[in-house]
Amino acid sequence: MMKLTTSQIQRLSEKILNQWKSQNLITFKVDEKVVLQTITDAIVGDLQKEEQLDRDVNALMDQMERQHEGQFQRHKMFPMLKQKLAKERKIIL
Repeated sequence: MMKLTTSQIQRLSEKILNQWKSQNLITFKVDEKVVLQTITDAIVGDLQKEEQLDRDVNALMDQMERQHEGQFQRHKMFPMLKQKLAKERKIIL
């Protein structure tokens, strides 16, 4: 499940674009709507990568939990495993 709604992602994308425009950080070579869609797509893509990472971490924890029954603390392991996998996959959290 995505951490942000579609409307939140859209508003975030618009704020990013407006900030870039107000600081003259961007020069348009294509229609502004194309740039906005590209920003939105990048945000959605990053969120999807993180969701996949979470699923992979949970699967890894399930496997580890079966191997080490009774001595496994999911709440402590999740952040450590997520950071490790993110680093291996070169995902910035």
